[in-house]
Amino acid sequence: MDKTERLFSIMDALRRHRRPVTAATLADEQGVSVRTLYRDVQTLIGLGAPIDGEAGVGYMLRPGFFLPPLMIGAAELEALVLGARWVQAQPDAGLADAAKNALAKIATASPDDLRDQMADSGLWPVLMRGDMEPVPVLGLVRAAMRTEMALHIVYADEAGVSTERDVWPIQLGYYEGKQIVVGWCCLRQAVRNFRTDRIVGAAATEHRYGRRRAVLAKEWREEWRRLHPDWAAGG
Repeated sequence: MDKTERLFSIMDALRRHRRPVTAATLADEQGVSVRTLYRDVQTLIGLGAPIDGEAGVGYMLRPGFFLPPLMIGAAELEALVLGARWVQAQPDAGLADAAKNALAKIATASPDDLRDQMADSGLWPVLMRGDMEPVPVLGLVRAAMRTEMALHIVYADEAGVSTERDVWPIQLGYYEGKQIVVGWCCLRQAVRNFRTDRIVGAAATEHRYGRRRAVLAKEWREEWRRLHPDWAAGG
């Protein structure tokens, strides 16, 4: 790629990383030497890019910086459309609407009108169970994870016996035809998996998580990798 493409690629890489990334890592991603990467970063800083850097730590974009999409490749567009269409087919009405709106924003924010390409990408997710009924609890779970506020749920076991408990949702897995909530169960004082089709009642509470969700998620991923070395736990 030429220098201009490389500069845009470096900005894209910095936007992907939430924490400082080393020059060596960036150089390896771009396929250039560390010396060239240093020069490219200085060029970007000279052009006004808000890049912070510290020796031995790495580079990162300052919080609050927004760079509208300047160029979306054909494969990137196909990935976005396919992913958004899969989300729109899930029983999570809030996410389905958000996916539709996100595609519209991407189309209009690009220098080229991408709506015709999106409509004719030829990629569609195949769902074996057809149209699924909405599952309202999914929106409650996502809100709980964002705000770190506990959910009070009524949960039925295999025999149909229901119990009530407060749960701190940690992760939400969307499988084909079902969804699983991974959460800290205040009743059992342990992490448990909850099938959404067995959650017969749910309500938001004003009780904050007892621990940060990021910490709980990290511990859950470590335990999952220990118990399932051949599987990768989602981030």
